[in-house]
Amino acid sequence: MNETQATQTTITTHEISTEQGRLFAQSWDWEPSVGPARVPIILIHDSLGCVPLWRQFPENLLRLTGQPVIAYDRLGFGRSDPHPGVLSADFIAQEIEQIFPQVLDALQIGDFIACGHSVGGAMAVEAAARYADRCKALITMGAQVFVEEHTLNGIRQAKIDFADPENLSRLDKYHGQKSRWVVDAWTDTWLSQAFSTWHARDQLPGVQCPILAIHGDSDPYGSTEHARVIAGNTGTADILSGIGHVPYREDEQRTLNSIQTFLIRCGLTEAVTQEQS
Repeated sequence: MNETQATQTTITTHEISTEQGRLFAQSWDWEPSVGPARVPIILIHDSLGCVPLWRQFPENLLRLTGQPVIAYDRLGFGRSDPHPGVLSADFIAQEIEQIFPQVLDALQIGDFIACGHSVGGAMAVEAAARYADRCKALITMGAQVFVEEHTLNGIRQAKIDFADPENLSRLDKYHGQKSRWVVDAWTDTWLSQAFSTWHARDQLPGVQCPILAIHGDSDPYGSTEHARVIAGNTGTADILSGIGHVPYREDEQRTLNSIQTFLIRCGLTEAVTQEQS
């Protein structure tokens, strides 16, 4: 729809009860709803992330693509319940096997677009493969799909940085008393021997939908090879020059434009101009 539409963005909060604990989620949509049936974009956050750390990206993604956007805090993060223990080496697969289906059911989501940042990108790959009949597009940003020394070096430095209580305290605004667990779950898991052989290459052949892998060429937590592996022979690897690990924050407009162009090409959206009422 190319015409300007006067609508208002609505943000709805959700509490999702799962067998593992309560999850916090938010959704962004237009009121009144416009256009034909739309496919929601589900955002899956990184190893230190939560809903507020997406900042204005979800609303801007809605405005540029016309698709509703949903984000949730994984167990142990943000406003969701604490995680009951340590992350297992297969926590990425576990998220999609155990938690993600309950999110889909609670929010009555049928078809969806999976969009993940960093390790959330690996989870998005898992979701696209596991729900090949329902996932209509896969988008990753700064994703990792195998363990490499480049990534481990970045995590080793982060572990040193977060040993400083002042640096750790900056996470309290988002994770409260869970901040220490959040950092340790990231660094200790990725640096463990048990996780050293993890990769998502086996899942990629099961992805049947179009793929967009966005990656900064200055990412300290993963080489651009990750994007090329995710895209394979049929997807698109969009390598952003001068961008680090968080494309949607470091150059939000370029990231949004890449996603919009991709979804238009996939026939999942049209060029949208929104006028807030």
